[in-house]
Amino acid sequence: MALAKLAFQDGVEQPGLAQASLNYQHALRAFFRRRVAPHDVDDLVQEVLLRLHSRRGGEIVSNLNSFIFQTATNVLHDRRRRDTVRHRKAHCELEPIHHPVDDLSPDRVLQAKEQASVALAALASMPSRTRAAFMLVRFESLSYKATAAQLGISVSAVEKHVTKALRIVTSRLQESDERQPTQSWNAR
Repeated sequence: MALAKLAFQDGVEQPGLAQASLNYQHALRAFFRRRVAPHDVDDLVQEVLLRLHSRRGGEIVSNLNSFIFQTATNVLHDRRRRDTVRHRKAHCELEPIHHPVDDLSPDRVLQAKEQASVALAALASMPSRTRAAFMLVRFESLSYKATAAQLGISVSAVEKHVTKALRIVTSRLQESDERQPTQSWNAR
């Protein structure tokens, strides 16, 4: 192989090792394809070229082919060492099926606001004792027993009020959902 020298003159790199290594990209890809997953090949080739480019020694490389492939082998060993230390095989891919994205579209925000207003209207229409029992249990996270003590009623009465409140809110939300498709269809 031809001698390649990386020399710097007045701070400017002269053609040499870095330029000569560009001709080896295809061979480097083939070298890495036999040893790593296809999605890692380009990264490893780039790492080799970066190491060759950033090499600032003015030493003469007598066997360019060996030097480039020894650098590629070192890059491969470094990558495997990093993967072992970081437990890369234990990582999982970030795929939508495993990590669904909650899309906060304007339609979805509007729908949530409408549902909240329906639920609030349902709460406002309830008898005061039913509303109080429901609010204490569901929003204040009090136990049925603590709610009963606070309202001065029995635990079974609290259970009945909460069940009644849930029925009212659920039925109003269902009615709203049933009206929704016809309203949006007529609006079009």
